[in-house]
Amino acid sequence: MTGLSTLLIVVGLFLLGGVISFAKQGLPKGVVVLLGVASALCLVAGVMRWEVWS
Repeated sequence: MTGLSTLLIVVGLFLLGGVISFAKQGLPKGVVVLLGVASALCLVAGVMRWEVWS
């Protein structure tokens, strides 16, 4: 696992925590969806950069 893939996964998990927190606070759905999409993109990019696949 490289440093960049680790960073992307950590950022994705951080944003996922924000999604859960913002949803509990009752913030607008658009903000929660935007954070969810950003979290998913970071997690997918981190996993795809993970060099286990090759």
